[in-house]
Amino acid sequence: MTGLLSLLNPGWLLIAVGLVALFLPMRRIRQGLTIAAPIAAILLVSLADRNINLLTANALGLEMVLYRVDNLSYIFGLAFLLAALLNAIYAWHTDDRLQDGMSIAYAGAAVAATFSGDMMTLFVFWELTAVTSVFLILRAGTRAAYFASMRYLGVQILSGVLLLAGIGYVYQSRGDLSISAFTSLNEPGAMLVFIALGIKAAFPFLHNWLQDSYPKATVVGAVVLSAFTTKLAVYAFARMFPGQDALIWIGAVMTVFPVFFAVIENDLRKVLAYSLNNQVGFMICAIGVGTAGVGNALALNGAAAHAFCHIIYKGLLFMSMGAVLYRTGTTKASELGGLYKSMPWTTIFCIIGAMSISAFPLFSGFAAKSLTMSAVGKEGLTVVWLMLLFASAGVLEHSGIKIPYFAFFGHDSGKRVKEAPFNMLLAMGLAAFICIAVGVPAIVPGFGYEWLYNLLPYREEAMAYHPFTLDHVLTQMQLLVLAIFAFVMLKRLGWYPPEKPGVVLDSDWTYRKAGYGLATWTGTVWQKVGPALTAIFFKLTGRAYNRIEAAFSPRGELARGGLATGMATWTAILLGFVLLLSFITAG
Repeated sequence: MTGLLSLLNPGWLLIAVGLVALFLPMRRIRQGLTIAAPIAAILLVSLADRNINLLTANALGLEMVLYRVDNLSYIFGLAFLLAALLNAIYAWHTDDRLQDGMSIAYAGAAVAATFSGDMMTLFVFWELTAVTSVFLILRAGTRAAYFASMRYLGVQILSGVLLLAGIGYVYQSRGDLSISAFTSLNEPGAMLVFIALGIKAAFPFLHNWLQDSYPKATVVGAVVLSAFTTKLAVYAFARMFPGQDALIWIGAVMTVFPVFFAVIENDLRKVLAYSLNNQVGFMICAIGVGTAGVGNALALNGAAAHAFCHIIYKGLLFMSMGAVLYRTGTTKASELGGLYKSMPWTTIFCIIGAMSISAFPLFSGFAAKSLTMSAVGKEGLTVVWLMLLFASAGVLEHSGIKIPYFAFFGHDSGKRVKEAPFNMLLAMGLAAFICIAVGVPAIVPGFGYEWLYNLLPYREEAMAYHPFTLDHVLTQMQLLVLAIFAFVMLKRLGWYPPEKPGVVLDSDWTYRKAGYGLATWTGTVWQKVGPALTAIFFKLTGRAYNRIEAAFSPRGELARGGLATGMATWTAILLGFVLLLSFITAG
């Protein structure tokens, strides 16, 4: 590919369109641009040369690689661009310049970061994702959304600060900022970068920003947010920390703990936020199992395939719940039910998303998750494999069953509303098509899951893998059937946690409660002792200043009489001695 277009990072195109959209009052032209930009960007990146630096620049002595495409960045970038396209279609019914502009700019920042070839360029767009995405939460216009957005922004900025600090150590150690895999967490800057990425990936005990903010965003905003931030972190981990053993256990824990919170959560968009934690855990675990270039390439393929499929089917589930929120004004399970009667198409699309995330055979989740499960089994990690198996059953329960059951079936809430707007249905329909198209066996070469496998970082290993073997299908179907049976029995016996209004306390309660209490106590104490301490401080500093002035001012003690003359004499003697010593040493 030649010409200026070959030098254009497609993420920049989306960012530019986002800036234009902020100031473009003509709704249809603005929204047309937000749809056209991802399509044009997909064409640009599809035609780009691979494994070479397409655009570089020098700034402050740093060589910056502004655009580079390889197999790993390509599949993540393509998934981001497809998500941007679906999101733009989904938002067609709205007339919101800020939301339109920030949504496409946020997607552009994630794409630009993915195609960056050095850590400093990655950092710039890493921070831009934080700045652009926060408006999607703020735009909800509620008090809860405002405070959640401020907490969200603080956490994202903290991630950026740690990343920048780590980059400084890396540059001092390596002498350049090219993105390459760390061999150990003991390398200079490695741990800071690791924690920065972990915040963005919502590691355990660092995850609460996700459940705090995403459910409070706008109808469109939650869909957009689900696609980019955490998966950008997954890409960065796959690029910089493949094969790090710590990721295996961190990822395994991430898959398990959200299950318990999601089961008792009443807000279905928050259930999906916990489910997002769970799914990212599979990707992180796979990255820990994999090794760059050698070793278990199957695992890294699994992480990339899972990220691609997850962006689509999780977006589809958020779209369906967004449509429910748009028509009913709520996503509380206790206030929903029976909506299949008035929103049949949304129900169908939600079920397709639920079957995809649950990894039913013939759906995208099965083709992606099989890679990871096989890779973990190949390494003999029995405990981890059992944890992932339990988490897979949990996914079916809270996303595969709970979401569609309580929203569209279950008890009849009596709500009769209009079906979702056509543009919402179109976006959901396209996402559902992708979920099926990349999950079915290849009827013709290059179709079905083979199309997805052909995009993976290690293509030869991927194409040699066949998910539709008897043991894979039987194992997954046994798991799914038993999980469905367990849900039915728990409901019949009345042991399933009831859907009722309430607040589910997560790990952030400990430090948010303690932090608020400490701040309140400090404020109370300061109100009582602050004025007295301030008075004492000014009194002591005033006395010190007066004594210094009395000693050293032109009218002070040291400037009077023989003492001043003596000091001047001894100063001249010492200065002469220093000069003489310098002359002798130089000679």
